[in-house]
Amino acid sequence: QLQASGGGSVQAGGSLRLSCAASGRTFSFSRYAMGWFRQAPGKEREFVATIMRNEGGTYNADIGKGRFTISRDNAKNTVSLQMNSLKPEDTAVYYCAASSQFLATVSREYQYWGRGTQVTVSS
Repeated sequence: QLQASGGGSVQAGGSLRLSCAASGRTFSFSRYAMGWFRQAPGKEREFVATIMRNEGGTYNADIGKGRFTISRDNAKNTVSLQMNSLKPEDTAVYYCAASSQFLATVSREYQYWGRGTQVTVSS
């Protein structure tokens, strides 16, 4: 299971740090690439960032480049998304997900999903 947390309401220009904790006896966290997606009302889910397994490389979608940083702690089975310089258009429900692929940037490549956490950015 994946559980995202850390969402909330901030003003434009502010920061939030999202976290996602993985649990389950048979879930080998370090073997999965982890990703963050978001979905705004009336829009499709979109890719935000991913980090490869075993603290490999990271890849950000253009929407977060220079503002969002994904990281993971395999010892704690957690993945985080540090979001800075937030904009109103970043308002969405943010989801963490796990993929068995080496690099995954589309939702269909992810097998496990958390419930999501709401991020609201006001102008």
